[in-house]
Amino acid sequence: MKYMLLMQFSGQSVDFAPIDQWTPEEVGAHIGFMKDTNRGLVGSGELVDAQGLAMPDTAKIVRSHANGTPLVTEGPFAETKEFLAGWWIVDCETPERALEIAAQVSAAPGPKGEPLNMPIEVRQVMSVPPTEL
Repeated sequence: MKYMLLMQFSGQSVDFAPIDQWTPEEVGAHIGFMKDTNRGLVGSGELVDAQGLAMPDTAKIVRSHANGTPLVTEGPFAETKEFLAGWWIVDCETPERALEIAAQVSAAPGPKGEPLNMPIEVRQVMSVPPTEL
């Protein structure tokens, strides 16, 4: 089964500075942890894909419009309290394994090497039964 692990941040739910305020050593330790985690998941055959995302002020929301011209809203979004920082898609034998991976990722180091204990949302990727032609 495939699962998507969503790394979410919220200014209201974390007690550490944003990553752009970390020391170069702290950022390096964090990125190193993520790379090691991904290498381990590649080695176990569980990693499908993983990506970090740029800060939310680079985001744009696009909506279709009846006249054919899309409506694009610029960020940052002051009303948004949470944002998606990155994600993994893993292919695991059990739901418990997906939760185990999420717990490992949640403990990524942050300032002073302390575990961030960031929230990781785990969602099963929907599958559609194959259709007969």
